[in-house]
Amino acid sequence: MSDDALNALEQALMLFGNAPTLAEMPRRGLAEKGIAGPTAAHVIEEVHTPLNLAYVTFTTGSSAFQNIVGVTQEEIPDRCTVAREIFARLGGGPGARMLVTYPPLVNVFSAEALRQCGIEWGFLARSSRDALLVAACREQPRIILGESSFLRASLEQAATLGLAAHLPRSCLLVTAGTPLDEELLPVARRFGYAVHDLYGCQEFGWLTLDGRALREDIALVASPRGPAYRELVAGGLPTGDSFLVSESGHVCDREGGIITYRRERTYPEYEVVVTHTTATAAATVERAARSILRIKGRVVKVAPGLVTGAAATRLELVPGTPGAPPRAEPPIVIEGPVATRLFDALLRAQMAFQSHAKTDPAWTKRR
Repeated sequence: MSDDALNALEQALMLFGNAPTLAEMPRRGLAEKGIAGPTAAHVIEEVHTPLNLAYVTFTTGSSAFQNIVGVTQEEIPDRCTVAREIFARLGGGPGARMLVTYPPLVNVFSAEALRQCGIEWGFLARSSRDALLVAACREQPRIILGESSFLRASLEQAATLGLAAHLPRSCLLVTAGTPLDEELLPVARRFGYAVHDLYGCQEFGWLTLDGRALREDIALVASPRGPAYRELVAGGLPTGDSFLVSESGHVCDREGGIITYRRERTYPEYEVVVTHTTATAAATVERAARSILRIKGRVVKVAPGLVTGAAATRLELVPGTPGAPPRAEPPIVIEGPVATRLFDALLRAQMAFQSHAKTDPAWTKRR
């Protein structure tokens, strides 16, 4: 190739190349994800994130090693709906300022959900109780979102330091991330603060507030933990958490029957089997089971006689012990469209990926 030809090719590449340069690639940093705050448990690492995901996050590690979680674009509308329901119940409408003590909690909402609700949120200067007290006194937030024992210890410290008069006069303490520390309630009352208990996970978003479901596709089914417990199922997918259900109600809301501060990990976990699907091809469900559902920490199997093109999704939750023969009791059936809303959103994400795959011409897989 002559120098003229090489120069012409190089100029054409820079002017008309349809694959982006590194500088032209879309970027989604901590600020864009709405989690640009400090934590003592992470490092900041840039990664190439697939365009078919809205963002990448991690489990909190409260009961196990932290695992990567992918959130699809198709899940965002429902997370926005849940966020609107949360702030409607809290009475914190547009313009309310929320102080977030642990930045990854924003990912359970999604930044888009908070923006749609008109919530202003910010973070601590450092990941410490001192930083929480300074921010609460200086910024006067309407809502403080954080882990309950951390909030309790911070308020106790405020009293010891004589800072009570500088704290917000009216504030909502929204606890999340770990089971509610009930000792927070009397401490909060001394400051005139209301306490609310938010339960959810990075995989599925927020699921309950003060023991009341936040989504239409929440189900409570029998738990291997015993007759007093119920496994919480979100959109057809078991969460792996079992709770006591009480008619006397949640300590933060007597109308809420799911006692989220009495959580037990479910063991053995249910095996999820898809028997009917609205998809027209079994391969679509199989691909979703191998990919999207795995990033949610769920192992989903496809029944050999899967019915495609069904009017609604049908899932079976099969009890059993790993390595042991199936139990004699019948499976628990979860049938859509309402009860399988989350599962169906993930299936739509698989369909969208198949229809609009984001390919790279420098990396072409051939059969």
